[in-house]
Amino acid sequence: MFDKFLKSFSKDLAIDLGTANSRVYLRDRGIVIQEPSVVAINQKTGQILAIGQEAKRMVGRTPAHIVACRPLVHGVISDFEVTEQMLRYFIEKAFKRRLIFGSRPRVIVAIPAGVTEVEKKAVEDATRNAGAREVFLIEEPMAAAIGARLPVEEAEGNFIIDIGGGTTGIAVISLGGIVLSKNLKVAGDKLNEDIINFSQEEYKLLIGERTAEDIKIAIGSAYPSKEKKEMPLRGRNLVTGLPEEILVSDEDIRRAMERSIRQIINAIKDTIEQTPPELLADVLTKGIYLAGGGGLLRGLDILIQKETKIPTRVVEDPMTTVVRGAGQVLENLDLLQKIIVKSEYLEPPK
Repeated sequence: MFDKFLKSFSKDLAIDLGTANSRVYLRDRGIVIQEPSVVAINQKTGQILAIGQEAKRMVGRTPAHIVACRPLVHGVISDFEVTEQMLRYFIEKAFKRRLIFGSRPRVIVAIPAGVTEVEKKAVEDATRNAGAREVFLIEEPMAAAIGARLPVEEAEGNFIIDIGGGTTGIAVISLGGIVLSKNLKVAGDKLNEDIINFSQEEYKLLIGERTAEDIKIAIGSAYPSKEKKEMPLRGRNLVTGLPEEILVSDEDIRRAMERSIRQIINAIKDTIEQTPPELLADVLTKGIYLAGGGGLLRGLDILIQKETKIPTRVVEDPMTTVVRGAGQVLENLDLLQKIIVKSEYLEPPK
């Protein structure tokens, strides 16, 4: 009785708990938070100084005893206590600390496909400790497909690729379930790392992660275009130890990321080879859908289409596809019951 009373005051949340960025969807209001999954910690005292956008601004600019870190690696929790603090920050910010009568929300969290029971339990426990009354899990490719408005409940094949910061999820979905999936630990962060390594090997120039990401966004591409782009790259010369600026082109950055992009393409091809023929016939007609921030890499859709011979398109607003899909599940509790990730730790929605 009291639980039903609390439900009338609380609102449900959907959280896309990403390696690089996290997003929060508040039921009946939409997306209310989009912030980096970064936490700044004072190592001397163990105190958390900043979370989200404020913490990201500190990356590479802090004294030795202050560390700006990401508590998630490849989409799973690597630091439980810091993740719990980050989740609490997001939940409280979403409600602006106005939780009437102490009511606690139900929360659905998007997780990579194929994570272990231990990793699922870590997400559930951290979310409960952060203030959730009930916790449900949904696999990211399924959430992305729902967010892209694909007919996931129909008896037809839907091919979705979700490229985030830490993982690339590839899935074939039909009848409200994932028929086939691959989870690749090659995504946006790995592309940044490739650019850092390329800069050191080719130009003996040491650059930071933020610089690598900025240049990837500005001139990075997966497929050559008619328009040539160039951009200054600033860092420290490893030979002289002095600051230096060089000019790099889109071709240089494409060469830097080539091996990792090839791994993603090969994983897509492997998934296509394993897809049942009837579903593959649907995919040939409907095409492949690209979601996640990595889907914005210029020319990636063209390269996938060229390599697979299947029409490929980037979904609308790919960076928020997963959280929008999880949010749509919140709005439809019948759908929630069908597609949440079943686990011994989860209770069915009431």
